[in-house]
Amino acid sequence: MPTYRNMGNHTETIQIDYNPRLLTYEQILQHFWKQHNPLRYGYKGRQYISLILVRNEQQRELASRSKEATELFLGEKVYTEIEFLHSFYLAEDKHQKYYLKRYQKAYTKLLDIFPSHAEFIHSTLVARLNGFVRGLGNIQELKLEFNSWGVGEQECKELSKFIDSLKW
Repeated sequence: MPTYRNMGNHTETIQIDYNPRLLTYEQILQHFWKQHNPLRYGYKGRQYISLILVRNEQQRELASRSKEATELFLGEKVYTEIEFLHSFYLAEDKHQKYYLKRYQKAYTKLLDIFPSHAEFIHSTLVARLNGFVRGLGNIQELKLEFNSWGVGEQECKELSKFIDSLKW
């Protein structure tokens, strides 16, 4: 299994679980192209290449077309690799929710509300808060998202109240 200090021939990636009725694969690809520089090749080795891992032929085709469109738009070669996913390894615990860990009071309070560490790691709320403390979005935007998470009105209110109670 790869580790941060012993990556082997692995690349750091994220895995996105999504509901295609709420978010399309094409929308995820559009966001991907906006959020990183696909023009660098081998930045610091294989660990940090631009890579899209696909699960099926349909995803491969959509990713390939979006790469071609990105090259046309940028007018340059895009070095992003598109490969089939064979295995996925979670990052070591010390790298999970890395930015959120800098806010120990909030981090600890969040840990307390989950029945297991695995549920904490895989939580949409925790992932979004990790992004928030990294500077991606704000609390008000996050609260507006709650309605799209498939939870009821009362749960949205409780989540909002909980977020307001966190000490940053």
